[in-house]
Amino acid sequence: MQILRSNQAKYEYEIHALVKSFYPAWDLKILTPESVVKDRKILEIPPVMELDFQEDFVKLTVHDSLHNSSNSYTWWNTEQIDDDEYKNVFGRFFYTSLQEETGISLPWGNLTGVRPTKLIMNLLENGESDSEIAAFLREKHFVSEEKISLGIEIAQREREILSTLHYEDGYSLYIGIPFCPTTCLYCSFTSYPISAWKERVSDYLTALEKEMQAVAQMCRGRILDTVYIGGGTPTSLSAEEIDRLLTSLKNTFDFSMVQEVTVEAGRADSITEEKLKVMRRHGVTRISVNPQTMKEETLKLIGRQHTVKQVVDAFHMTRKAGFDNINMDIILGLPGETKEDVQATIEAILVLAPESLTVHSLAVKRAARLSQWIEENGITAYNNTEEMMQIAALGADAMGMSPYYLYRQKNMSGNFENVGYAVKGKHGIYNILIMEEKQTIVALGAGSISKKVTKKTAADGSENTLIERCENVKEVAQYIERIDEMIGRKRRLFHEAALVSDFH
Repeated sequence: MQILRSNQAKYEYEIHALVKSFYPAWDLKILTPESVVKDRKILEIPPVMELDFQEDFVKLTVHDSLHNSSNSYTWWNTEQIDDDEYKNVFGRFFYTSLQEETGISLPWGNLTGVRPTKLIMNLLENGESDSEIAAFLREKHFVSEEKISLGIEIAQREREILSTLHYEDGYSLYIGIPFCPTTCLYCSFTSYPISAWKERVSDYLTALEKEMQAVAQMCRGRILDTVYIGGGTPTSLSAEEIDRLLTSLKNTFDFSMVQEVTVEAGRADSITEEKLKVMRRHGVTRISVNPQTMKEETLKLIGRQHTVKQVVDAFHMTRKAGFDNINMDIILGLPGETKEDVQATIEAILVLAPESLTVHSLAVKRAARLSQWIEENGITAYNNTEEMMQIAALGADAMGMSPYYLYRQKNMSGNFENVGYAVKGKHGIYNILIMEEKQTIVALGAGSISKKVTKKTAADGSENTLIERCENVKEVAQYIERIDEMIGRKRRLFHEAALVSDFH
């Protein structure tokens, strides 16, 4: 464990994210005077960094125990600036100090948030030009020229794609199916092995249907734009269970204005002709068949428990069923994979020619078994590089795809990003919505999180966006037993008394 000591509890999230970006192998803990430490031995660990916040300066000291030396960096705060600007200037100081200490420049500079295109979109909507946005990202956040160009291109495309949606009087639905054939090594999502829960799937669907009925009443009179069925792996359900789910959805909600219905089929070992026929019959428009990699050895290592051939067969089966909008996900930086492996994966996908490709840069989550795997095998066992990202981007371009959405995660390999590519007219609209937070998304099912997006007009006439959330419990049995409580949480989120007049 590495310790960063700070004399004030200040900007801990941003500090942690930036240090981890420069030092991904560190198990970093920030200690402040307000920290609660149960293990007293942690207090005896010599710090690798120290932050000293004073009224007129901030000092960062980096200790090198290997060479028994230290380097110090100081920002003199000679101007009277407000809290927001202080935080911004400190962020630039902290980033440039770590940059000088390590000799490394991060692709996204000191941006620690997961939605860089949301920042760019807001600047576009405020009338900023491309050159003004580029200067802001370059000078204030040290973003690389390549990422500046990528971010602006995607933000502009997102605006065009979302122009037909109903922000004020519309909403989107997320339906969570928290079951999987098995849990992958890298996964931190709420999921349970379907084999252990088969006897309770019907109970889960009953609870889900009850939540649907309540939400449909709350949203009556509003326009449903998109529906996304995710998980887990929704196609872990049987064909009959999928039919029941989709029938309930179509009978409960008004689908007359829906622009997109996505099912995250995901695992090749969960896809059958019967399930595909059910989905086609119910009007599913977009489906994912996700290999993550086309290297057999890696599939076994990450616990996918299907072969490359099964992925190819599942894709052809999906195409034969009549789907003309198929997405494929891949992950760069998987354990042991090289640029040659990424090239081979891209070449195999080129032959299949899906309509969209989502390129993930591996993110190591504490909740995933991969975190333990790395501890046992060492941080060098996985690595993503700019060259790997470029291989994927060139592959997408060869398939006639353009980048249309982007997001980042904490502890991401190489400090890169996740990018969605698609051919024209086959973009995943919901993917943009969940990242840009432009529209209310009502999420149903265990472990799902609803977001209510409201526009507020300030006294000076400026418009601000208020985002409120509510969560459903993650554990399936608890969701089933406490479904009335989950519905109550949504009623509080949407202020049902106000909602009756707003939504009806």
